[in-house]
Amino acid sequence: MFYDEPLFRPPSEAYSAIIQVTLGCSWNRCTFCEMYTSKKFRARPFEDLRSDIKTVSGYYAGVRKVFLADGNAFVMSAEKLMPILDEINSSFGKLQRISSYALPRDITSKTDEELVAIKNKGLKLLYIGIESGDDEVLAMVNKGETHESTALGIEKAHKAGIETSLMVLNGLGGKKFSKQHAVNSAKLVSRVNPKFMSTLTLSFPYGEEHFKKRTPEGYVQLTLKEVLEEQKVFIENIDAKDVIFRSNHVSNNLILEGILSRDKDALLLTLENAIKKTPDEIYPDSHGMF
Repeated sequence: MFYDEPLFRPPSEAYSAIIQVTLGCSWNRCTFCEMYTSKKFRARPFEDLRSDIKTVSGYYAGVRKVFLADGNAFVMSAEKLMPILDEINSSFGKLQRISSYALPRDITSKTDEELVAIKNKGLKLLYIGIESGDDEVLAMVNKGETHESTALGIEKAHKAGIETSLMVLNGLGGKKFSKQHAVNSAKLVSRVNPKFMSTLTLSFPYGEEHFKKRTPEGYVQLTLKEVLEEQKVFIENIDAKDVIFRSNHVSNNLILEGILSRDKDALLLTLENAIKKTPDEIYPDSHGMF
């Protein structure tokens, strides 16, 4: 079995079989993301995938979940994607679900009928890095999406019965856009009401200066205290039902877990207590958790 590394998967797919149906990310222009900058995007031939599926299914007998890598495997057309799903289902037996990363445009490019057919073949969950619900922040980091285009893509997936897990990136707007980043991201989450929601914190794998070179002039990094304050504003402004919320990625400095809106007050109290004891300083090399 051969994986073209680096290979990434969501934390919740830790025990899933991974099939690398595409290499890299079809967009690969976001200023904050270094995940696939070493790769040139391409979709892999079906015959190669058939061999991989056969190999992986032999090692993962009885596995209940399959994740399709790389960055946005859902970019593949329904015509190319559905035979892959058929092969996975026939090789692995009965699965709980198949999942993939996706961009909103990957969803809106498919018809309602195609999305329903894909869902009926077991692809029931899409991980979508919305990053922000604020148009100025999205433009600043060259996301290639807007608040509206993101919402329309997610709503179209939900209409077809496909669940979503959304990711927002704390600190992405820097000091200038912090409040509007938090408020408008909350508005987007409230509008689409995903099943899962997580927050990560902006980090600089190649250093802050490298990020600034790729971002319009004027970006100022938040302090750790300001990151927590931004997250508090974000959660305060979410009005959604039964969203399973997690903020436990390695990039986060404070572990938060709960269900919105049931645990909203408890989450905010945890944030308030952390803010009170956090110095207003930047720890560029620290990802320690409270």
